[in-house]
Amino acid sequence: MQTLSSRLNIDKNAALPVYLQLSNQLMVLIKAGTLQAGYRLPSTRQLAYLLTIHRKTVIRAYDELLAQGWLESKTGNGTFVAHHLPVFKPQTLANKAPNTAQVAGFNINTPAHLYRKTADMQASFHLDDGFPDVRMAPVLDMSRAYRTQLLTGNPYTRLGYGDTSGSAWLRDELAAYLNVTRGLHVTAANILIVRGTVMGLYLACTGLLQAGDTVVTGEPGWTGAQTNFLQAGANLLTIPVDDHGLNVDLLEQLCLKQTVRLVYVTSHHHYPTTVGLRADRRVQLLALAQKYGFIIFEDDYDYDFHYQNKPLMPLASADEAGMVLYCGSFSKTISPAIRVGYLVGPQNVIEHLSRLRRLIDRQGDTLLENAMAELLQNGIIQRHLRKSLRVYRQRRDIFCDLMKTYLGNQVQFKIPDGGLAVWTHFDPQINLTSLAQKALKKGLYFQGENSAATPNATRLGFASSTPDELQLGVEILAKLLQNP
Repeated sequence: MQTLSSRLNIDKNAALPVYLQLSNQLMVLIKAGTLQAGYRLPSTRQLAYLLTIHRKTVIRAYDELLAQGWLESKTGNGTFVAHHLPVFKPQTLANKAPNTAQVAGFNINTPAHLYRKTADMQASFHLDDGFPDVRMAPVLDMSRAYRTQLLTGNPYTRLGYGDTSGSAWLRDELAAYLNVTRGLHVTAANILIVRGTVMGLYLACTGLLQAGDTVVTGEPGWTGAQTNFLQAGANLLTIPVDDHGLNVDLLEQLCLKQTVRLVYVTSHHHYPTTVGLRADRRVQLLALAQKYGFIIFEDDYDYDFHYQNKPLMPLASADEAGMVLYCGSFSKTISPAIRVGYLVGPQNVIEHLSRLRRLIDRQGDTLLENAMAELLQNGIIQRHLRKSLRVYRQRRDIFCDLMKTYLGNQVQFKIPDGGLAVWTHFDPQINLTSLAQKALKKGLYFQGENSAATPNATRLGFASSTPDELQLGVEILAKLLQNP
């Protein structure tokens, strides 16, 4: 009895209740084989005396272990380690026990494509991948709309389970909005609300691809999309992107040689180069999809930000054969923290992917989705976009002028027609990865090389910084390039 109490260490000042400390320590001793099946524990009164704690505390600890099956009680005879437990061999403590909170006891296989860096959002200045300026987000309108959805209406439906496809109100509002702004011809039944483009892409890969299917993307391209295709077990092929977008002639040559299941395209502002897919190639791509039967996944990540006249309508607006899945989100419109996006396609595809979505996410954030519907219905998002477009166009022009002035011949770029970043080529003599690391030490974040296919080129985002911040960021770059 004295030996058992010496193995128990009770800290009355700890946050964990004393009865749980006692029950947990007894459980550890049983698992370690120190207390074998059938071992008779001290009475509650005896153990309470030895540990200088209240008897009721010991009773509660014993009751906890009785309920979990570690102990069994025999009336008039005492409390024992349960006889049904297997015989645990006493374990010898190693010099250094493994940290199971960091390393699991089982093997895991993490493929290389899952290792992706995230942006350093703590830097003072940032020429990022093309993020919006979240300081401009209509947060007061959003908070009012969210509060309204939280506090009004039938609480059973407001706070209960909803449609797996997403808020019916938001899908109605989105259908009307997309029909007007994108030239689509859809209803709520053609829309699946997702957490963002990545989720829409993941669902499409999981629900529409089989291992070994051929998927084609542009090169250079978006690693996020390529990761999804690789994770789905697809045969990933790339074709070049030039100043007019995806080389559709090469795509057709590929289709003549093998079956293509899906083509991923960012037709409006190709990621990462920002070039648009020329009109004749759009027509040709749609024709090829119909002829060869492949899916077009159209990722329209920043459609709203086009600075030269009106933007070209998406491929989905001219799709007469039901071959296009159109995906977008409010991440660039408002903020990456607003995890609301939409996947648009034929009704039977949306129904199929909605059933699949239920396996990983029963539903989205109904309150947030309804709040977004209210903002669309009241025209708040539309007004925010008009303001953002003016501001971002000004910042694009200022940023491009700054690069010409401060960086001179060390960088080459074309002023983008749209989007939130400038595709920039650095002088081949510059180690772009090293430059990005040195810049971060000076408080400036930007990506290193964006693609192995285009060495010494990266996206420099201008939208998330004010003119003064852009000036300071470019000055940091200029000083580092002058004194490497």
